[in-house]
Amino acid sequence: MNFAAMEPSLYEEQLSVKTQKLTDLFSTYCAPELEVFASPTEHYRMRAEFRVWHDGDDLYYYMFDNIEKQKVRCDTYLPASALINEVMPILIDALKPNPSLRHKLFQVDFLSTLSGEILVSLLYHRQLDAEWQRHITALQESLSQRFNINFIGRARKQKITLVNDFVIESLPVNGKNYIYKQVENSFTQPNATVACKMLEWSLDATKNSTGDLLELYCGNGNFSIALAQNFNKVLATELAKPSVESAQYNIAENNIDNLTIIRMSAEDFSDAMAKKRSYRRLKDVDLDSYDCNTIFVDPPRAGLDENTLSLVQGYERILYISCNPSTLEDNLKTLSKTHKISRFALFDQFPYTDHMEAGVLLERI
Repeated sequence: MNFAAMEPSLYEEQLSVKTQKLTDLFSTYCAPELEVFASPTEHYRMRAEFRVWHDGDDLYYYMFDNIEKQKVRCDTYLPASALINEVMPILIDALKPNPSLRHKLFQVDFLSTLSGEILVSLLYHRQLDAEWQRHITALQESLSQRFNINFIGRARKQKITLVNDFVIESLPVNGKNYIYKQVENSFTQPNATVACKMLEWSLDATKNSTGDLLELYCGNGNFSIALAQNFNKVLATELAKPSVESAQYNIAENNIDNLTIIRMSAEDFSDAMAKKRSYRRLKDVDLDSYDCNTIFVDPPRAGLDENTLSLVQGYERILYISCNPSTLEDNLKTLSKTHKISRFALFDQFPYTDHMEAGVLLERI
């Protein structure tokens, strides 16, 4: 993190630089005009992780500045949600005089929501005992009078959850609220405001779709749950067990009746679709009953592997969300042989950094 860059008055200039970089990167693909979705300039991150520094009786959060190569004390943190900033000083003041809670504490992680919940994980270089649990229970009871808060304690091979290890988020999208269970240490979109814009853009890009949707890397169902309204049926895959469990919860909470999620990797599913291998997890799924004209992918930073690229090319429309435009551009060297870009977007999930989130809608030539 470069703390000197975190200046709201510089945000528009920084966003313009990103816009130009992304436009230049895809200049050879005849992409339409870039649609740019800006972030709030402060309090946009729903999660934040801080190291903890012990200095005699003092105790404070800090981060490491990658430019200055030094730790920076964080009594407040501009990118973090207003709720995280409100809880930060109250929590640290409660930890300071309490030896049971501060002894060998080295990190505090916050996960908050637009809906007002916050989960705090305390990480230790020691095993947590009954005395620790008694003190953290008392602290939770005290802070619960002001906040919808839960605590988790972590140490090597140890996790203590007082009540829940998740929060329930409510994201407003096109006038409708979508409910999402978000589990500690599982992937969620960090910038909730921009996440809503990503969902709205994806809904608009697929509004005239026909048939069914296939989604790879669906996570907790973030996109597939919202997109289900635009398709007859949705079939989605995800490998991580906690994400699949959250997705099933989210499907029920949002009353989605046309979405099926399978726990398997995109690579294995690609092999199954290509009839290269059969899998027990697919024995109750009639793949031939799906008429998927559209495929949605939101892969990891490495992008799509060769087998998945071949699978993706078989669809009329490809909606591709990328957290790494460089690998997206590399994948487009293959995809552009069969498809053209009809929508092109920049989602500024991470202000004051070089990171860019991109979206393209590709249609068969």
